[in-house]
Amino acid sequence: MNIFLKFHSQVLKHGSKTALVRPYRKSKFQKINSYQFESISFNKLFQNSIIFACAFRNLGLVKGDRCLVFIRPSLDFSAVVFSLFSIGVIPVFIDPGMGRANLLDCISKSKAKALIGENSVHLLSKLFPKSFKNITVRVSITPMRFWPFKKMSNILNIKKNIPFDKINQEEILSICHQIQDEDEAAILFTSGGTGMPKGVNYTHGIFNTQTDTLQEMFHLNHDEIDMAGFPLFALFTLSMGMKSIIPDMDVRRPAKCNPEKLFQNIKDLKPTFIAGSPAIWERVANYCLKNNLQLESVKYVVMFGAPVSVLLHQKFMKILPNGTTYTPYGATEALPISNISGKEILSSTAELSQRGHGTCIGHPVLNTKVKVIKITDEAITHLSDIEECPPLVPGEIIVSGKQVTKKYDQLPDKTMLSKIQDANGNHWHRMGDMGYLDSEGRLWFLGRVGHRVETTPRNTLYPIACEAIFNLHKDVEKTALVGLGEKKHQTPAIVILRKDRRFLKNDERSQFESELLSLAKNFSHTKDISHFFYASHFPLDVRHNIKIDRLKLKEEIEKNA
Repeated sequence: MNIFLKFHSQVLKHGSKTALVRPYRKSKFQKINSYQFESISFNKLFQNSIIFACAFRNLGLVKGDRCLVFIRPSLDFSAVVFSLFSIGVIPVFIDPGMGRANLLDCISKSKAKALIGENSVHLLSKLFPKSFKNITVRVSITPMRFWPFKKMSNILNIKKNIPFDKINQEEILSICHQIQDEDEAAILFTSGGTGMPKGVNYTHGIFNTQTDTLQEMFHLNHDEIDMAGFPLFALFTLSMGMKSIIPDMDVRRPAKCNPEKLFQNIKDLKPTFIAGSPAIWERVANYCLKNNLQLESVKYVVMFGAPVSVLLHQKFMKILPNGTTYTPYGATEALPISNISGKEILSSTAELSQRGHGTCIGHPVLNTKVKVIKITDEAITHLSDIEECPPLVPGEIIVSGKQVTKKYDQLPDKTMLSKIQDANGNHWHRMGDMGYLDSEGRLWFLGRVGHRVETTPRNTLYPIACEAIFNLHKDVEKTALVGLGEKKHQTPAIVILRKDRRFLKNDERSQFESELLSLAKNFSHTKDISHFFYASHFPLDVRHNIKIDRLKLKEEIEKNA
């Protein structure tokens, strides 16, 4: 079923209800506690989607065409994306914060026919025409004052010049009904935080499964109110009939969000469900604790994209009188896979995590299969070729379910390395993560496969397990395990980010490292780590600003050795 029909079913039930709200200030000098609001109902959002769908068809877009979408979160973003879904045009989403070289490379690889985006992206296409050579249809978000393109529509004029009552919406809905579960719906590029950015092929069936699974996981209904720090998440909640708030933040830079603004958005609009990178909610939690504030309306704080510290769960317990935190596990290629609440973490797994057992990421979600297999860097063609690990034995995590994507776009070699087929023709995705299953069937995370440190052919150290021990020191903010030298013969080392950002010398350094060694000696997996390096900051992933690039740290250390 076309994912647009899920949204349309909510329009039929809740047409007059507000679908989207965007808080804004007319001037940056306006007080933060005096926001104004623009909103749109489900009926109007549907009407705009149909208008856009009609306009895009008139511009020559048909089922199977690809369309780059570079639109900031707005009332039009969801309407544009739903309109493309409705007629089978495939939106391509690329994180603009991945760096210009990666961005242009992904645009070139996408082979998109159309570009719907901010004027800055259209101007970028003038500067780098080779990457945009396939673009024949252009739509801007606002008119350009100086018009460098002969043929370009804009969203404002489309809405103004195409009356909804003059459109044959039944024709659009008829096209929509012809699109099936297995038809391609979108291409989402990974951020490149753990390798080269890759396009992931999504089908309508995958989006439908994700919507149903998320609704089941959190028991969501149309009475809940969502505020998403990741724009695409609103497409799921709108398809559940929920009102969605567009937060006042730059979603490209979550770690630089203004927590005062987000708190005010929550206070004014009372969302019950807030989601996004831990980098966002850590800033909000710190702001609330500093100013003795609480998030009274919030029942769910959903953080994804990277492991969440026990300390962050503890912070939210102090400011959520009516809710708790959740940390669903997954990746662009397979989401969601498992889930756990902050309450369960603090009551039963936090102490184990702080002793180096890894991060518990919960039980697999409905209709999802998880296995842990012996780690290998080679391709695995068939499930019969795997060596499955028993409970409590670490290995690589693989998953299967209707929400698991089948391939990378135009990258057969990467697909071969990441996918395994079973006897029934089902695809298993290799998450590229290490972990284990405990005796209760819960999944634990130990780090990326590429970040493992092999000191001997039979001894492997896992980043999350080792770093947890050194993070116990009162002066340490965070640490990163790296392996110096060649695999199977690596020397483990810990890179330290101190809370005070100091690089200690002489007696001070000796005393500090003596304390770290004393901590390490208490645990079998850290007792042989004795090399320490210091950093003023860690290289982090672009999308969530929280995943540490340990391979880059290793390169920097070995380069300067």
